Amino acid sequence: MRTILLILVTFLCAFSAHAQGDPERRIMVIPFTKDGEDIRTVLDRDANRRIAITRVQEAFDDKGYTTVDFVGRLKAARDARVFTSENQADIKSQIIEMAACDIYVVVDVDAQSDHTGASVNVALTAYDIATGNSLANKVGTSGKFFTNDFGKLTARAVNNCADDFVNTMSRKFDEMAAKGKSLFIDFSFAENSTANMTTPIERYNKMPLSELLENWLAKNSINGAYHIQGITKLKLVADEVHIPVLKSNGVAYSTNEFAVEVCKFINTTGLTASKDVRAGSIFITIN
Repeated sequence: MRTILLILVTFLCAFSAHAQGDPERRIMVIPFTKDGEDIRTVLDRDANRRIAITRVQEAFDDKGYTTVDFVGRLKAARDARVFTSENQADIKSQIIEMAACDIYVVVDVDAQSDHTGASVNVALTAYDIATGNSLANKVGTSGKFFTNDFGKLTARAVNNCADDFVNTMSRKFDEMAAKGKSLFIDFSFAENSTANMTTPIERYNKMPLSELLENWLAKNSINGAYHIQGITKLKLVADEVHIPVLKSNGVAYSTNEFAVEVCKFINTTGLTASKDVRAGSIFITIN
C-alpha cells in the first residue's frame, strides 16, 4: 500500500485551550497529488484515498468538529468553472481559499501490510497558513492487525493522537492570540515612481517616508512588536510584524486586511500603493 498524504485544512474561530470540538471549527480533507496526478480526478481512480478521507473526516466529526466535504466542494467548483489554472498548486490554493482557511494540518498516512499483519501510522502537523509557523506535531499508530480495512486502521491511528494534537494546537493558538501572528512586509517602489524612502512628506511635517512607515508599524503592531530588517533608498523590509489573530468580533483578522490598512495609510501621504499578499508575506509597491 503506497503512502498517502492528506492535507487537513482547518478554519478556526476563537480557539479555546481545552475544547473537545466546536461546530464553528471547519475541517476539510484534501488528497495529496503526485506529479502528473490531477487533484480534480484522483479520487475517482483511488478507492483507498476515498476511504482514508472519509475515515479521517469521521474521526473529527466524532470529536464535535464540522467537516467540509472536499468532493462536494470540488464538484461545485467544477460546475462553476472557478479554476483559472491547470497548475495543481494553484488548484489546491483555490480550493483552500473557497474554504476560508486560516490553519492547515498536513497528515501523512503510511499504510503497511505483510505476513505479520497490517498497520497505519499517521503523522499530523498543523501550520498557521498566514505565517507558515508550525503549531503542533503528533504521530499516531493503529497497531498491527490481520485486516485489509485500511480505512478503519487510519481512523484508529488518528483517534490515538487526535486529543493530544488538538490540545497542543489549542495552546499554541492561544499563545499566538496573545502575542499576535508574525508577518513579513516588503516595501518597494514602482519603476516609474518619483518617490523613495527619503522623500519628505508635506502632510506629516516633511518627515521622510521611511520614518513614517516605521512609526505606523510601531502603532499598528501588537504591543509595538516589529523588527526592521533593513532600509535603503528604494526599499524597507520588516521581517517581523505582529498583528492580531482575531478582530474584536472574534472573526479571524486576515493578512490581506492588514495589507489594505497599510495601503490606506500610504494613500494619506499623497502617494498610492498596490499590494501582493502571499500567505504570511505582504509586498507593497509604492507609486
